[in-house]
Amino acid sequence: MVQLYNLHPFGSQQVVPCKQEPELFCCGRDALLVACAPGACRVDVFAVGRSELCEPLGSFSTLGRVLRMAYSEAGDYVVTVEEKNKAIFLRAYVNWRCLSAGSSRVCVRMLGHNPHASCPEASREQMSIIEMPVSDPPLCFSCCPLRGDLLVGCKNKLVLFCLKQLVVSQDLTILDFERSLILHTQNVTPAEVAYCAGYVAITTELEVLILKLEPSEKAADSTGQRRFESTGPEAVANESVLEEADSSQQPDCDDFVICQQPVELLGEESELCGIPVTPESTGLVGENPHFQMQYLLYRRFTPDLSSFVFSSEESKLHSLQLLPMYEMGSSMNAGGRETAKRELLRLFCFFSLPHVGYLYAVSNLVELISTYQYSEKSQQAVLTPQFLHVITSNNLQCFTVRCSAAAARDEDPYIDTTLKACPPAQLDVCTLRMQLFIGLKAISHFKNHVIVLTKADMEDLTEKKKPSRRFLSRKADNQPKVPPESEPGWNLYIVKTASTLQLYREMVDYSKTYENVRTESCIHLLSEAHLLVRTALMGPDLKESGEKEDLLAALRDSCALLGDCYSRFDTKDFHLALPYYKMSGLSMADILKRVDLSSENEAHKYGKGFIFYLQHVLYEDTNEELSEDLAAKVLQIFYLAEPNQMPHVVCSPCTKNMCPKMAMDHLEKVEMVVPSVVVTLCKASLALKMGDRIRCQKELDSYTEMILVCGFIVEPRLLRQQIKGQISPTELAVYLRETRPGFLVASVLALHENSKMELEEADSYIKMLSAKDGDSVPQLLVDFWEALLVACFQEEVVQKLHFKLASQYVWRLCRKELPDTKPLKTTEDLVNSCCHYGLIFPWVSFMMSLAPPSEQNSSEDLSKLQSLLCSPHIDITCILSFLETLPDDTISGLSIHILCNTRLGQYETAINRLLERCPETVIPYAQHELKDEHQALWWKKLLPELCRRTRYAGNNYPVLLSSLKETLSVLAMKLELRDFLNVLPEDGHAAFFLPHLLQCSRRRQVT
Repeated sequence: MVQLYNLHPFGSQQVVPCKQEPELFCCGRDALLVACAPGACRVDVFAVGRSELCEPLGSFSTLGRVLRMAYSEAGDYVVTVEEKNKAIFLRAYVNWRCLSAGSSRVCVRMLGHNPHASCPEASREQMSIIEMPVSDPPLCFSCCPLRGDLLVGCKNKLVLFCLKQLVVSQDLTILDFERSLILHTQNVTPAEVAYCAGYVAITTELEVLILKLEPSEKAADSTGQRRFESTGPEAVANESVLEEADSSQQPDCDDFVICQQPVELLGEESELCGIPVTPESTGLVGENPHFQMQYLLYRRFTPDLSSFVFSSEESKLHSLQLLPMYEMGSSMNAGGRETAKRELLRLFCFFSLPHVGYLYAVSNLVELISTYQYSEKSQQAVLTPQFLHVITSNNLQCFTVRCSAAAARDEDPYIDTTLKACPPAQLDVCTLRMQLFIGLKAISHFKNHVIVLTKADMEDLTEKKKPSRRFLSRKADNQPKVPPESEPGWNLYIVKTASTLQLYREMVDYSKTYENVRTESCIHLLSEAHLLVRTALMGPDLKESGEKEDLLAALRDSCALLGDCYSRFDTKDFHLALPYYKMSGLSMADILKRVDLSSENEAHKYGKGFIFYLQHVLYEDTNEELSEDLAAKVLQIFYLAEPNQMPHVVCSPCTKNMCPKMAMDHLEKVEMVVPSVVVTLCKASLALKMGDRIRCQKELDSYTEMILVCGFIVEPRLLRQQIKGQISPTELAVYLRETRPGFLVASVLALHENSKMELEEADSYIKMLSAKDGDSVPQLLVDFWEALLVACFQEEVVQKLHFKLASQYVWRLCRKELPDTKPLKTTEDLVNSCCHYGLIFPWVSFMMSLAPPSEQNSSEDLSKLQSLLCSPHIDITCILSFLETLPDDTISGLSIHILCNTRLGQYETAINRLLERCPETVIPYAQHELKDEHQALWWKKLLPELCRRTRYAGNNYPVLLSSLKETLSVLAMKLELRDFLNVLPEDGHAAFFLPHLLQCSRRRQVT
């Protein structure tokens, strides 16, 4: 369905003062080039946009009659198809501006033929005409807007000429072309071609084909050609289907016209169109890349048979165009300076039948965006990023396009989320204006100008005695008078389109007429206005200026207006109120004030979109704080519309300034209808704000602690709030730390386990809750780590907790510092709760029994550290740096170091340290640790050391001697008699070892 709005996209117009009848025209940046009627062989140049008058700038001669003409912004050249002596030529005019400015120097050269010789130092002031030979007469051509390459269509082939820049000197660069590729098309005569960044579009009278060319390193065959045809069974089957659709039983009578059925093939299916394309690389070997080709779209139409008289001219395709949209960026040039860079973001293809136009978005996939139905037969159409301009015989029509909507989704990944939104590309087609002209023949576009050529019939001129031109400017007095030469019936007009901001304001004003009548039309027109501004902001020539700031302000304004529509109107897309309001930059207070709060029936005043917006914003951690009145209004809105959301409204930082008594009254009414633990926790929090600790305790006693923890999971903001990006505990959390620390730790643990709070976030939260700054770690945080270690199964988190707990235990032991609060769990509790705390080894317990009473003050941290090190799950290397800081001058410190040596497999080092510092523990240590593969250390390490040390009398002599006897007893039980004799020291007294030899001999006899 076409939406028709009588807006004013066209502003003033100018008459181009042509002295001869114009035949062809095109725009070259700020100049209009007009090729005169047959026989003139001249191109006139006029200034565009410099002043109110269209000023002639000069002209340059062509070598023949101009049949086709186009301008390429990349390279600033003009390409023509000319006829001379019944021969057709393809020529490019380079540096043509110097001739239009009065210079008379002209150089004619062949493509690629010694360009340096024909370009002396003075060539910057001469025009060059480059002859580009083609084997067949050129029928159509297209210039790539990105690279300036030229694609020429001939019968059964397309020829690609690549633009090259040749450096003549340091200050002079000339342009040249190189024929790099030929696309052979079987039995296809192109009517129009379009080329952009490797994408090729071809139309015949009723067929459209879109291809994509990409350089390929794959070598071509011996002929330099590669054919792309589907020859598999599936292709053959599909081709037979096409043939069946195309051909029916053709009668022998010539009075019938055979029409093929319409076909649309997308993607890989388009290879089955029956049009084989063979690329042939024509450049030198090694210099030009080979190309691989991908079919993207094939579409075939049927002729319009609505009239009895059939004519191909009445139904053929026209106005083929590829429109690029760019993504702006920056890059560093050779001099190290940052330069603007634009890359292709999205490509669009437009083509039209006389009564219908089609707009496709082209990438690796092709999709139809819009179909344009014309009120009457079209002559020509031109697509711009903002509008589609179509001319009929007597009307200049302006349609909106949705290219920016499709491109925005490629540019911004957050489009169509709760953060951002954009109107869809498939909106209903919108006609902004149908402006009357007489005898429209051709149209072109340049920035914010539309150029139209009118040629009225003589009967139209005799009917009207007044001038045939219709001026669009409201200031008719300022329009130039029509020269007498233009009276015979032709005129070339430059129509200036209205500025984006002016048209945007008009569209917004126009939408207000639909606010209370047609909701969809109001949203549709505001969406068109939004896309109009968005397209202007995506323009590659837009720079940081006051204009850009005005456009950004208009974009924010349009987002606010769309947010108002979706918040008030009952539409299926009411959820879009949230992203549009966010994009508007308005605060919640501003949005609340935009809504009319004066209605008596407030229960039905607020639409679903407005409630949806408020609900999501109140769930977010924002820095905005509503005033007491606005907070009360929000409470009232949700009490009437969504009472089950009341707890979340109360917990939002936005409603921090609300009256707690009023909120308590609302919650009590809600609890009577829908009781829940979250409502109870909210009431407890409000009781604290009112200073009623007794009522707070009463509310908390209403449920078990397990159910209360579930309430905190549903609404974590009862325990913590985020203010200006900083997490802070609530009054309820402080109260729980004072009265129920275990419950608080369990609640924080539940938040972490349910992904409501990260580990680092929980650490800083508990530190803040315990009023600990710097590196000081409160016991409550240690309790949380211990509880988390019991509950956690993620290996990465477990290793972090091992490091945190071990370092904290060591830190306290080194400073002999006691916990600031009583630990919630003892070592025995932790050992019984999880495997990360192991049973303390017997030799460690024996060793600690030898410690003096002065070391018992820190026994809880010490025993937990020992239990942690006795667990097989800890990676000792991760905490070794902290453990080395613990001094070993005490029994407790020595036990930790011996545990470290043991876990690292350093048994000999552990034995030496025990013999030196605590020899009483050597035998218990050996009995527990020297087993299996380490059993040989009994006789290889322990026995020689004991024998050596017992030779010298000292304080430890009795202990060492007892250990030696115990060691010999163990060896007598473990070794054979011969092995036992071999390990005995050679210089020992035989009488000392005789009892053990006898024991070993008796064990041998028994076994």
